[in-house]
Amino acid sequence: MKYKQIIPCIRLKDRNVTPEDILQMDNMGADGVFLIEESNDVGEEFIIKLIKAVCDASDIALTVQRHYQRLEDVKKILYAGAAHVAMDVVSSADFHLMDEVSARFGKEKILAWIPETQSVTNALVDAVKESGAGACIAAANDLSAFMLYHMPVFPVVSANTAEGCKDFLKTEDVHGVVSEYFSGRDFDLMGLKVDLAAYDIPTNRFESAIPFSEFKLNSDGLIPVVTQEYKTGKVLMVAYMNEEAFNETIRSGRMTYWSRSRRELWKKGETSGHCQYVKSLDIDCDKDTILAKVIQIGAACHTGNESCFFTNLTTRDYNAVNPMTIFDQVMATILERKEHPKEGSYTNYLFDKGIDKILKKVGEEATEIVIAAKNPDSDELKYEICDFLYHMMVLMAERDVTWKEITRELAERH
Repeated sequence: MKYKQIIPCIRLKDRNVTPEDILQMDNMGADGVFLIEESNDVGEEFIIKLIKAVCDASDIALTVQRHYQRLEDVKKILYAGAAHVAMDVVSSADFHLMDEVSARFGKEKILAWIPETQSVTNALVDAVKESGAGACIAAANDLSAFMLYHMPVFPVVSANTAEGCKDFLKTEDVHGVVSEYFSGRDFDLMGLKVDLAAYDIPTNRFESAIPFSEFKLNSDGLIPVVTQEYKTGKVLMVAYMNEEAFNETIRSGRMTYWSRSRRELWKKGETSGHCQYVKSLDIDCDKDTILAKVIQIGAACHTGNESCFFTNLTTRDYNAVNPMTIFDQVMATILERKEHPKEGSYTNYLFDKGIDKILKKVGEEATEIVIAAKNPDSDELKYEICDFLYHMMVLMAERDVTWKEITRELAERH
């Protein structure tokens, strides 16, 4: 285990949680989010939509606690994109289901959920370990049984300070802490991790591989920073940092610059809400320019434009198609047609005809690929593959499957 995890906990009540709530925790430094639906009053459909919306926009690991009764119930949550399920360990039926889930998905997908109303005994922890759970989430102060059986555990704590968490995290078999006190939209999770470092507790936070003193600065003691959207690669803006701004960026995980006009620190988005959350910082070969890859919330430019570079000076014709993003662009157009139908659109014709028509076209295009593959002219095969991919994307849109879900599944298999 490289570092201890800091995991906010959210109790799902009356559908009170939005994807943006969870994404904000991810941006602020959460290592995962634990969702609890103890009374089953929120509903499977809402939870699945919530998971998909979050996973489509983020890589945050979601752990979902529900009263699972069948393998199918667990499968739906994992297939929606949740990293783990937290399962009850009250009855023998719960343990039988845990065995079944472990055999199907692997123990790393399963955590045992032990609420504060349930006593933690040696027999219980031993049974959990034997049943195939990879770890436990436990709302109990006495962790001795977990230590005895070397069962990885995430205790639920009533604290949000390093002082309140350190004794738990210093314990070897404690892999992280879970708390509702971490879940406020403005809670400084990265600051908590910095504070924990003072107790020699490793956490997943930013640390510079090179000290600022080795950077080559301009005559004002500043270093320019080129800021780029981490997924698309689009250049958003150029600004400057002094040592204080750099250190605050590393500490908080939020881009902080030095304003040359105001002569003060400038935390991006502090007044506009258009924050930039760090994904990575790199320095060039001369150590005189920083490249920041970020999550941009809202517009980067004060004019309201996505990027400050929106005024073209001159252009020579060139092919601007990005092969790394073309699938997303085509899918975005298909989804736009689904949401806002356009008269005469073939895509809308397919949606109007329904799933059977879409499936028929997917089958026909797959057959055309087979036929074209027997032809020595590869151009025909290229055209048929494009036709197939288009109809497949219409099918994906019809059934609410995203490219991120597909690529995530391929990556796991790879």
